[in-house]
Amino acid sequence: MYGYQILHGRPAQCDGRKDKELRVYDLLDALGIAYDRIDHEEMMTIEACHGVDQVLGIHICKNLFLCNRQQTKFYLLLLPGEKKFHTKDLSAQIGSARLSFADADAMGRLLDLTPGSVSVMGLMNDKEQRVQLLIDRDLLKEEWFGCHPCMNTSSIRMKINDMLTLFLPAVRHEAVYVDLPDAE
Repeated sequence: MYGYQILHGRPAQCDGRKDKELRVYDLLDALGIAYDRIDHEEMMTIEACHGVDQVLGIHICKNLFLCNRQQTKFYLLLLPGEKKFHTKDLSAQIGSARLSFADADAMGRLLDLTPGSVSVMGLMNDKEQRVQLLIDRDLLKEEWFGCHPCMNTSSIRMKINDMLTLFLPAVRHEAVYVDLPDAE
């Protein structure tokens, strides 16, 4: 299906891969987190990822990088891919008057990510904990979690429990859980 091959763990050959992607595999391996991987063409949108997610057997997860109006507070929001996102639904829950999408400069500076590659894995690059992780509780219903390893030319899956109990503590981030309404 789709011509993608599921691979277990890090790539055998790392030539041509960016250092930030390799650092993800290094950290996951050091933490003993098992993961599967698919290499693919660059995927810039959640819609483009549907085939990969079907092969990996996971539900797609949106990763949105947000900030307040003053660009003094930054948030990484993880929510089910099929959910529509409205800032007003989130703003009240986190006590922020107005949220918008953060720009590519902030994304690069804080998470070492580029548009289209936003991922929870980028939190490993947020050494000063400037980005608050927000997770929609509906994601907790899943056994598996999928994301890009800081590059949108690969996708990985791991147990969501490993992401929550091993990865997040290792990168010194705690999640704030939110309840976003389903699409109408």
